[in-house]
Amino acid sequence: MAKIDARLREEVHLLGDLLGDTIGNQRGAAFVDKVELIRQGAKAARKGSAAGEQQLRATLDGLSDDELLPVARAFNQFLNLANIAEQYHRIRRRGPSEPEPFENRVLDELLQRLQGAGHKSEQLARQIGRLDIELVLTAHPTEVARRTLIQKYDAIAAQLAALDHTDLLAAERAQVQLRLRRLIAEAWHTEEIRRTRPSPVDEAKWGFAVIEHSLWQAVPNFLRRTDQALQAATGLRLPLEAAPIRFASWMGGDRDGNPNVTAQVSREVLLLARWMAADLYLRDIDQLAAELSMQQASAELLRVVGAQPEPYRALLKQLRERLRATRAWSEAALAAEVAPGPEVLHDNRELLEPLELCYHSLHACGMGVIAEGALLDCLRRAATFGLFLVRLDLRQDAARHAAALSEITDYLGLGRYAEWDEDARIGFLLRELDNRRPLLPPQHRPSADTAEVLATCRVAAAAPAASLGSYVISMAGAPSDVLAVQLLLKEAGLQRPIRVVPLFETLADLDNAGPAIDRLLGLHGYRARLHGPQEVMIGYSDSAKDAGTTAAAWAQYRAQETLVEVCREHEVELLLFHGRGGTVGRGGGPAHAAILSQPPGSVAGRFRTTEQGEMIRFKFGLPDLAEQNLNLYLAAVLEATLQPPPAPEPAWRAAMDRLAADGVAAYRAVVREHPQFVEYFSQATPEQELGRLPLGSRPAKRRAGGVESLRAIPWIFAWTQTRLMLPAWLGWETALGSALQRGEQALLAQMREQWPFFRTRIDMLEMVLAKADGSIAALYDQRLVSPELQPLGAQLRDLLSQSCAIVLGLTGQSELLAHSPETREAITVRNIYLDPLHLLQAELLARSRQRQSPVEGPLEQALLVTVAGIAAGLRNTG
Repeated sequence: MAKIDARLREEVHLLGDLLGDTIGNQRGAAFVDKVELIRQGAKAARKGSAAGEQQLRATLDGLSDDELLPVARAFNQFLNLANIAEQYHRIRRRGPSEPEPFENRVLDELLQRLQGAGHKSEQLARQIGRLDIELVLTAHPTEVARRTLIQKYDAIAAQLAALDHTDLLAAERAQVQLRLRRLIAEAWHTEEIRRTRPSPVDEAKWGFAVIEHSLWQAVPNFLRRTDQALQAATGLRLPLEAAPIRFASWMGGDRDGNPNVTAQVSREVLLLARWMAADLYLRDIDQLAAELSMQQASAELLRVVGAQPEPYRALLKQLRERLRATRAWSEAALAAEVAPGPEVLHDNRELLEPLELCYHSLHACGMGVIAEGALLDCLRRAATFGLFLVRLDLRQDAARHAAALSEITDYLGLGRYAEWDEDARIGFLLRELDNRRPLLPPQHRPSADTAEVLATCRVAAAAPAASLGSYVISMAGAPSDVLAVQLLLKEAGLQRPIRVVPLFETLADLDNAGPAIDRLLGLHGYRARLHGPQEVMIGYSDSAKDAGTTAAAWAQYRAQETLVEVCREHEVELLLFHGRGGTVGRGGGPAHAAILSQPPGSVAGRFRTTEQGEMIRFKFGLPDLAEQNLNLYLAAVLEATLQPPPAPEPAWRAAMDRLAADGVAAYRAVVREHPQFVEYFSQATPEQELGRLPLGSRPAKRRAGGVESLRAIPWIFAWTQTRLMLPAWLGWETALGSALQRGEQALLAQMREQWPFFRTRIDMLEMVLAKADGSIAALYDQRLVSPELQPLGAQLRDLLSQSCAIVLGLTGQSELLAHSPETREAITVRNIYLDPLHLLQAELLARSRQRQSPVEGPLEQALLVTVAGIAAGLRNTG
């Protein structure tokens, strides 16, 4: 088996030693020895040693109550430090003889391949300049680590970078190691678990911090490299105004089932974004004003500033004053309704034009080398982030809009909207959308729920167009769901177009997505109001929870195919918005492969996707990591646009139909139809306790009820904690097993070899199975599950084993991830630190439930730390 890179192993060892020293300084050498005894026992047990397993259990059972929390914290902190080392290893300095990582060279190699396939230089340059990729940062209910710890972890990564020089003097190396020791001590003495849930505004501030500390630096670096790759391949430059990747956010706008997100919250977040953008640009302008001290300027620039000894500084001073006015107004408007003064910036051209004037003047005066430095970086940021930093999406459940309209039609004496059929709803909505009079009289006093829906629409109407993204409708199923939002926005005074986006989530809704959009686009009044592309959101999380990943993946694929065809027939551009999670059970997985596996024609220069949970930190938390992931997104969307995958063969489609039918039947037979399943889920996993973990501002459930009422995130999270990983694989074992019984081995092999969609699904399935562990899941059953329910657990673990065996047979490997030995080794090493956390968690859950009341104080904290540690060790929560 391939070993982990020696440098990575050395850094993990260094961080582990420093952590051990820190713990020893606080709790003494005997405690550190006990932690090491637990680790050695787990290591031996993983190798099959009965004595090692006995030692592990005996040591854990012998822990006193006051030792449970620090032991859990020790293993949790080590896994977080291992994550930091792994993250840095991906972006570490490479020697002259070392190859660049794939993420760094992906665009250069793609451009060569595209040129080899006959694409002209002008076409490539034009296509890259026109790419429209938007990454939507969602509220991070699965980000377990506290923000204060994330900042310390980032600082540790920076010290690893400082250490990564062979020519450091002994004193310099010692200084870096001292800083590392200090940072690790700070992290150890900081509570892992926040005491209170973050508010939606806190979540938005967390998103802004990712931009401030990482993306603000990464974006211009990424665009500079893109420009260089394009120039090397074609001789052409990336236009100044090009922004192939932009960012939006759901933080403070996603009110679906979250009563904490109100109209006032959305207004506050919009203002905070304007404040943060102005503040970041002010830092840039201060730097530029210090650098651009030159005297010679173009006639165009001099016409603007007049005769000035330092014309660039004079122009930048004017921009600086306007940015200061914008920042001051944003801050004042947070406290009260304040009209913006004439100096406040409203249009992005007001920001870009003085910067462009400086840029062109420097080039005209022979100072291009200066123009291509910090000034170009600022221009790139202005093109990407604009005056509003990120565009805020609004999201609300379709039922809330229908309820509001029912109240309104009832008030107007027209009957109850909710009781009308689709034709009646569409007729009413189209008539009212075309009617110039208001829908409601001024004296109308709505209920609290309807007032909140209307207030949200008023916030959208008042906000500048460039500050908003889309209005997303959860659980959409019909054209009236879209028209209803348009009418409510019109009633709120919205005078401009905004993309109103139906989100198709369940299996039935995905199957109906094409017909629903076909009917919507066939409505004359709707087409007249449609400006730009028709955006449609595909839900991965809820469709997988509804039907299992086998059927959901195929339904998502077919829905996209149908939507592409429908929009082509109506001569309307289509923008697909992918609501993907961080885990396989929620549509997660490597973004590059996922994009290249989409149906042909579905990625036509446009791509929109959510970035969720802890994946935001893992992919964009450090500038160099962010740059790598932006490279992957751009290259994948460019390739999928210009060289889309082939359409599936009829035999593949028929096989996938059979797989989906078998998969959904097997999944629902367990999750929906087994009489003991809900009770087993409640007993075998920490689902009950997850509601106490202050992960995010949203409640764990949309409403009271069983599994169907759970959000997709805690549904996945609970199974991940026990390592059964059930939502990601359940159904595949029956679907693939039935295919093999039908003699379709050769057909499945052909699909895997020639069809990116199927290959990517099997690859993601293999990854999640490698992280699953039936023996760990059995430990939870032994400690937590009543005897009459334990046979169901054994049955589910047997299905897991069947899944592993079938995937190995399909891939022709002797062990999972044999083709990726470093990844397999990383999982193996982490298990040594995860196993004690699993055992501790099962014990703490048992104690909590035996008391029939939540454990409190250090024991509750220990339980929550095990949750956080397991999430960190597996690198994904929900």
